[in-house]
Amino acid sequence: MIVLGIETSCDETGVALYNTTPWEAGKPAFEGILGQGLHSQIAMHRDYGGVVPELASRDHIRRVLPLLDQSLAQSGLKLGDIDAVAYTQGPGLAGALLVGSAFAKSLAQGLKLPSIGVHHLEGHLLSPLLGQTAPEFPFIALLVSGGHTQLMKVSGIGQYELLGETLDDAAGEAFDKTAKLLGLDYPGGAAISKLAEKGRVGIFDLPKPMLHSGDFDFSFSGLKTAVLNQVKKWEANSHSDPQGRDQFHADLARSFVDAIVAVLVSKSEKVLEQTGCKHLVLAGGVGANAQLRQALNNMASKRGYAVHYPPIELCTDNGVMIAFAGALRMLNQNNGSTRSGAFDVKPRWDLQSNNLAN
Repeated sequence: MIVLGIETSCDETGVALYNTTPWEAGKPAFEGILGQGLHSQIAMHRDYGGVVPELASRDHIRRVLPLLDQSLAQSGLKLGDIDAVAYTQGPGLAGALLVGSAFAKSLAQGLKLPSIGVHHLEGHLLSPLLGQTAPEFPFIALLVSGGHTQLMKVSGIGQYELLGETLDDAAGEAFDKTAKLLGLDYPGGAAISKLAEKGRVGIFDLPKPMLHSGDFDFSFSGLKTAVLNQVKKWEANSHSDPQGRDQFHADLARSFVDAIVAVLVSKSEKVLEQTGCKHLVLAGGVGANAQLRQALNNMASKRGYAVHYPPIELCTDNGVMIAFAGALRMLNQNNGSTRSGAFDVKPRWDLQSNNLAN
């Protein structure tokens, strides 16, 4: 079965084609990727310091058809070879989601194919299955992105249990806001991580929110405020030495990254210990962070766990993860597929409400 995936939840337009034959034959899942196209809107939104929903929606309209043509050309397939269409139904920006839904539903209806709405977070959770070393069920997923920081127990396809989540800013939001405080460009994750490599360890004693809370929830707004206080303190002292300012920023970035990583790793370790799971998956855009990956690898090595990552190019939003998640749903009964032409989207959508029936 060949599934077309369309992702338009925020500021990336992704289109991909996935063949389920390798998965069904027990072969590595990544062998089923036939073709893909991805366009990022980062450059367009950078001047605004964040995503502008109306601009994002308009750009998705411009990009989705050329990316479909690109994916078909890579795969050597034609539209008539597609068996189903998967699209991101939510959560995300309403206007952006509507673009993908309208395109997917119209295409599916015209080709007389089933369509399936995919939960964006399910795409991220399952994307590590496309890596060279796939995790075994059940596993714990640490989902870290611009809008979400969650710990989930994944018992199988469509079997997700939320164990903890952020109570305010997600880790990705904290990265972006801190980057802005330090004068770095949007998006802030990669810039902060790179700057932190030049910083010295332990220069600032920043808080590690909820590190010892006894649960698996997160909070990063206080950490962001602590960074703001340090910046104000520096500015109040009227430092004018550019080199001194650069080192201050690098040291603060290092302390900030170390604080977030310490919390994420500690909570992940405790979840693994409590649940008895031996496999941890890191997914979402912040999953590409080098410091976080290294810290998780060190923890897992000491404790006898295995950590799994999606291919680095699949950490950000992409069409492959939507095609893959949709394909796995199509292989299950009660998967939510439909031939309806309604452009239904869910900007706010609880992942657990989308679990497959037992």
